[in-house]
Amino acid sequence: MIKIYTNFSQGEKWLNSTQKKIPIFACVLGFTHTALIPGISTAGATPSDREYTAIADGEFLINGVKPNPKFPLPPLEKGVSPVFISRAVVEAFNLPVYLFNAGLLHPPSVKTIDLQGLPAQCLSTGNALPEDTVKNLYLQGLKWGKILGKKAKSENRYLILGECVVGGTTTALSVLTALGIHAIGKVNSSHPSCNHEQKWAIVQEGLKNANLLLDSKDYDPLEIVAKVGDPMQIVVAGMALSASEYTPVMLAGGTQMLAVYGLISHLSPLNPHSIIIGTTRWVAEDPTGDTVGLAKNIPSACLIATQLNFTNAHYLQLQIYEKGYVKEGVGAGGLAIASTLAQKWTDQDLITAIEKLIKIQTQLSTKF
Repeated sequence: MIKIYTNFSQGEKWLNSTQKKIPIFACVLGFTHTALIPGISTAGATPSDREYTAIADGEFLINGVKPNPKFPLPPLEKGVSPVFISRAVVEAFNLPVYLFNAGLLHPPSVKTIDLQGLPAQCLSTGNALPEDTVKNLYLQGLKWGKILGKKAKSENRYLILGECVVGGTTTALSVLTALGIHAIGKVNSSHPSCNHEQKWAIVQEGLKNANLLLDSKDYDPLEIVAKVGDPMQIVVAGMALSASEYTPVMLAGGTQMLAVYGLISHLSPLNPHSIIIGTTRWVAEDPTGDTVGLAKNIPSACLIATQLNFTNAHYLQLQIYEKGYVKEGVGAGGLAIASTLAQKWTDQDLITAIEKLIKIQTQLSTKF
């Protein structure tokens, strides 16, 4: 139920090293004002909804289905949040979860580790984050990666790093491009057909305002994040780098985590067998992007994906994933992979657990 798409031998070694293990899951929440651009994302039906998507997903990830949540999951154009996938695995395997606030627009409703970051300005400004903030977030990432990496090693676990940043595939495109990695027309989105033209227009404006030239590969990665990135990216890059010295690490996500891997490859030499990117089949095989091609453009990037399929799911909100909506988020693909690696669950086991959550949520919504 897991497919390796790039760097097969590297992927095999990584998967063999994590067989029958239960991971630690760390999820980094952040915000970019890029998310408020009309039509940029479907992770929240309106720009105002998208202000709270990461906070609501974080609350659901920690609390699961509860009556009267402080921040209900925002309505989507179609489908349900991928946090249902993530929560189903967290709940079933009793995963240790660490939730980080890298820079949110509003205070979260559940306990998080506050990294003293800031929400990013729209990348089109070319001035997304103060450089001092980016440097501090990187140091915080290195610190927490070491802590979690050591913990995972001592408990014979591995580490999964997830994210929730609405608009993050657009900041990923800008960071990848500034790093000199060809990503035009290759990234994904929560839309069934990726809005490449809109994304590229925003990225071009941001790169121009940041004075980042497309033909240069010599920019400091921290400077790139400060100018056209978001706060999650540099935190996860730091975490992965330091944690990978102690334990296998999975970057759980698609385009956004490929951008993080791109940052890692420019920040420091790494053991190519210790860090991989794990996502969903809906991202890896998105016909309106080129995730595999993008991964191949990043030296040593190993992309794997769960083959989870919702065609025969009982709920239309899940079936719609097969039409290209939503696709990924909150570490959903990586956690689905983890449920397979534990060698306890089939795809149907996972779907049953997800549908149980949706059923309870539906019943509560009707009741209240």
